Amino acid sequence: MKITRETVLHVAELARLEFQENELDKFREQLENILGYIENLNKLDTSGVEPTYHVLEISTPLRRDLVEPWLSVDQALENSPDREHDFFAVPKVIEG
Repeated sequence: MKITRETVLHVAELARLEFQENELDKFREQLENILGYIENLNKLDTSGVEPTYHVLEISTPLRRDLVEPWLSVDQALENSPDREHDFFAVPKVIEG
């Protein structure tokens, strides 16, 4: 696939990239090579290949969601440098 200098500039603008003039030909050639390789992949017969999003069959292990005893308010705030009733007291960070 033939890539023009204008195409490289357009893609660079979409990707918010800035190239020096002396870099444009290098990136044009690299982009042309990448798209050429992808064209080769399009020639492969993949009719018997099942679509997948990952090469390994993996899953996220989950733990049982159980209600368990936890810290009391007093225990949670025990080491707090400043406390206001049942809450941590922190400096104001947004002026209002």
